[in-house]
Amino acid sequence: MPFNGEKQCVGEDQPSDSDSSRFSESMASLSDYECSRQSFTSDSSSKSSSPASTSPPRVVTFDEVMAATRNLSNLTLAHEIAVNENFQLKQEALPENSLAGRVKHIVHQAFWDVLDSELNADPPEFEHAIKLFEEIRERLTPGGLQQAEHSAVDIQGLANYVISTMGKLCAPVRDNDIRELKATGNIVEVLRQTFHVLDLMKMDMANFTIMSLRPHLQRQLVEYERTKFQEILEETPSALDQTTEWIKESVNEELFSLSESALTPGAENTSKPSLSPTLVLNNSYLKLLQWDYQKKELPETLTTDGARLQELTEKLNQLKIIACLSLITNNMVGAITGGLPELANRLKRISAVLLEGMNKETFNLKEVLNSIGVQTCAEVNKTLMERGLPTFSAEIQANLIGQFSSIEEEDNPIWSLIDKRIKLYMKSLLCLPSPQKCMPPMPGGLAVIQQELESLGCQYANIVNLNKQVYGPFYANILRKLLFNEEAMGKVDGSPPTN
Repeated sequence: MPFNGEKQCVGEDQPSDSDSSRFSESMASLSDYECSRQSFTSDSSSKSSSPASTSPPRVVTFDEVMAATRNLSNLTLAHEIAVNENFQLKQEALPENSLAGRVKHIVHQAFWDVLDSELNADPPEFEHAIKLFEEIRERLTPGGLQQAEHSAVDIQGLANYVISTMGKLCAPVRDNDIRELKATGNIVEVLRQTFHVLDLMKMDMANFTIMSLRPHLQRQLVEYERTKFQEILEETPSALDQTTEWIKESVNEELFSLSESALTPGAENTSKPSLSPTLVLNNSYLKLLQWDYQKKELPETLTTDGARLQELTEKLNQLKIIACLSLITNNMVGAITGGLPELANRLKRISAVLLEGMNKETFNLKEVLNSIGVQTCAEVNKTLMERGLPTFSAEIQANLIGQFSSIEEEDNPIWSLIDKRIKLYMKSLLCLPSPQKCMPPMPGGLAVIQQELESLGCQYANIVNLNKQVYGPFYANILRKLLFNEEAMGKVDGSPPTN
């Protein structure tokens, strides 16, 4: 199963075939309304995940909240270790100019200054130095350091022994630190740097342990996450509220679309509208690619992948604009530049660089699009001049820059077209059967971003497929309640869905 986000064909084997089959079985019972009504009333998934319970809300105690918080922390940590190959622990570094950073520096410096004065006293005082070596021994070796009378202590010999032992135990990445320790002549500085290197070695060991555990976590991830989430759900019954609303939005949108189709002249007026649960769930996942991650809360079942989904969404928005710019350029001057692939690549690189950070609040998209238009005109004119061809007139340049700047406007036809085609591509990714190993065909107009879109699409599909495996039983139960209630009541939400 791909966990590090590298490009892989959709449909790669996921952690467990049995988990995949369990999700398939849960969804199969809901696949269409061909199944009996009894299948909707049976409760085959997680016992506490019903979104439509009519029982009064249960009072949650503080201990239960804390237990749920611990379970969520463990679930999040395990998920991050398993899916993020680059995950590792890092030492927290306080900013030097911060109050906390200055206080820490002053206190530490005072401590080492006192130690320095004790060791340089006549006669030297070794009590604190011995205590520090004892602490080093406890952190470093199972053996002990021999106690001695203060007058007979070989401090430098102890330091050399400690440094030698550290050199044998540390990771290769710390070899330079050990060499620097050996070259340090001041015993106080040796002790100070020894504790610093020991902290680094402790972090190295923790990250090595994480790396060793990762394969095991990846094999057990689906069952572990599902079990932990079930525990959270039992302790916090409202833990699926956002998830239920997320799926309910897609149900209402699909029902509204069906009701509109039924009102279309010439359309057959069939009986009650029916929905495919798989289609509803896939449409819910597609909504995540247009999610407002700053203002809108994610479904509870997707919080562990929130940062990854947000990053993918931001990259996708950048790719959409690049595709729009390329399509406008090709429509206007494609006859002239069509045989110049190096120019197209150069224009793409310029656009990508200028669009960096476009998701920041301070980013002025209209201004940047105008700048890209100016740069595009300059690059095209330069290429045309090199080939002895006439350059763009001022009117053509103004038209091109104007079309670039208008991309950000609401209901821009070019943006709408590219957005629709990317949605179609992403939807086709989610519809691929598991054995499928190749990518779906790329819709027209997206060739300029094909490589990036395929890579992004694979990462997105991997996140979705793993999420389905983990939370499939919970989704199946929610869909069963929502779809059964709609059918039983014979109601169709005729109001336009809210985004």
